[in-house]
Amino acid sequence: MQIQDLPYSDPGVPDARSGPRLLWWLWRNQMGGQLKSLAWGLLHFVSVSALPFCVGLAVQAVIDRSGTRLALTGGLMALCGTGIAVGDTFLHRTAVTNWITAAARVQQLLAGQAARLGSALTRRVAAGEVVAVSTGDVEKIGWFVEAVSRFTAAALTVVVVCVGLLVYQPALGVVVAVGVPVVALAVLPLLPRATRRADIQREKAGRATELASDTVAGLRVLRGIGGEELFLDRYRRASQEVRQAAVRSARMWSLISAIQVLLPGLLLIAVVWHGIHLARQGRITVGELVTVYSAVMVLNYPLRHFEEIAMAYSFSRPSAKRAARVLSLRRSTDIEGAREAEVPGGDLYDPATGLLAPAGRLTAVVCGDPDAAGRLAERLGGHPAGPGSSVLLGGVPLDDLPLDSARTAVLVQDKDPVLLSGSLRELLDVPSSGAVRAEDALAAAQCGDVLDALVQGSLDAADPLDARITERGRSLSGGQRQRLALARSLITDPEVLVLDEPTSAVDSHTEARIADGLHRLRSGRTTVVFTSSPLLLDRADRVALVHEGAVAAVGVHRELVDSEPRYRAVVTRETEDEMALADPLDENVADGNALMGALEELKEIEESA
Repeated sequence: MQIQDLPYSDPGVPDARSGPRLLWWLWRNQMGGQLKSLAWGLLHFVSVSALPFCVGLAVQAVIDRSGTRLALTGGLMALCGTGIAVGDTFLHRTAVTNWITAAARVQQLLAGQAARLGSALTRRVAAGEVVAVSTGDVEKIGWFVEAVSRFTAAALTVVVVCVGLLVYQPALGVVVAVGVPVVALAVLPLLPRATRRADIQREKAGRATELASDTVAGLRVLRGIGGEELFLDRYRRASQEVRQAAVRSARMWSLISAIQVLLPGLLLIAVVWHGIHLARQGRITVGELVTVYSAVMVLNYPLRHFEEIAMAYSFSRPSAKRAARVLSLRRSTDIEGAREAEVPGGDLYDPATGLLAPAGRLTAVVCGDPDAAGRLAERLGGHPAGPGSSVLLGGVPLDDLPLDSARTAVLVQDKDPVLLSGSLRELLDVPSSGAVRAEDALAAAQCGDVLDALVQGSLDAADPLDARITERGRSLSGGQRQRLALARSLITDPEVLVLDEPTSAVDSHTEARIADGLHRLRSGRTTVVFTSSPLLLDRADRVALVHEGAVAAVGVHRELVDSEPRYRAVVTRETEDEMALADPLDENVADGNALMGALEELKEIEESA
């Protein structure tokens, strides 16, 4: 596969049982690229290793004054040079291709996993860890996957050279054949310690990344309460821990590199010392000594790949372990569903809480626990993160539908929606029914001032839809981001729209206009709004109070405020003491009303008499 063919139409089902299994699965799925890299690597390394034999033949030809052998040796050297150039060029090309395709496959798998799990992902794995896996970890995984073929080519070349030296000059070949395995395997006892230090470094780096991600996400709040210095100090300490762990890891790898330099040097000294004695005894020629000496020097090049593969595995193993952990997560329900793909219509009903949202009506849900409201909103969308009874849409269980069909039928907007960077036109370019225009959705969400702010911030954008939005919309206020997200949800025009606190960051005047626009634009469509705002509640066709996991009261806003103390406590933010004080007053008012009614009856009797 070529880089231009990315992304994969089907990245496959990864073996996420462990980190090493994931690495092995990635390597097997790139068998074609690995074989190409192996072939070009063999051509390159064998051509490099053949140069010493050519040099030895050339030296001996000069000593013997043989012009024919010297010319033949020159031709062989030219052939080796061509092999080195061609092999190195295409080895680099295939190696980079293998690295990028492996990293891209893992990124595609992670993106698909995030789309399938939805909010369940960040509940099971920290957001900072997800960021670390999808950025730095995929590079290390790709590094190891592509390094395997180069290491295999280098190892085969070392074996070929050792066998060739044994055949070419057994007296010196034995020294090389014994010394090379010692050089290659001498660092093995140090690898477990180096791997542990690398694991500690990656763990601390992941925690620092998570802390940085959380700090940046809550920067506005931190500035509001004056807590940015506190979190900055925490990040300083975390980054210093990462630095110290990196230094300790680098020291161990420096020791391994020093051994990889020292031992080949000692082997070279032993070969030269022994070869000189053999040459003085007349057992080998000068050309043979030069050949063996050059071959040992050249062997340092493929032997360096033994260190690289050890380092690549040490760094990629914890990265692959984290990636496998994310990829092994599963939803509580099957995303394929037990029914054929369809988009049902009708009433939305949750058997777990008894919540009913009639078709074509605007239903408001009041829940005193924000976390419980978020979980209920997620369940209404079908395929929730946790187990439980399925929500019914028109009598059809949403969990039995394929995940794509369930999300097409019911769209859930979180209380903290995300705006991706790009133009406003790209932000609003979402799958939709086509019945709601972008202008109407923006008007209903009261985004007029948002459009003006975007145009002012984009000098080259005459059309507001061409204005650029920064990452996560950080250049906008919380209310502006919330309104743009609401407009995006309105454009999709789903069968059922579930909104979780869509106006929590806007002022009351804007909220009132949004309530009118929402009621008008969603007329005839099922809409569920989780809110405690009286302005939204007053415009809802139906209001349901969810208390302790079940619907406790149903009605309209004004009736529930008068008749339901628990509803009134949530909507008006009454405390328990205020409720206790209000109860006697309510009783007195009721007694007074009864007394006035009795007096009116007496008056009517007197008049009739």
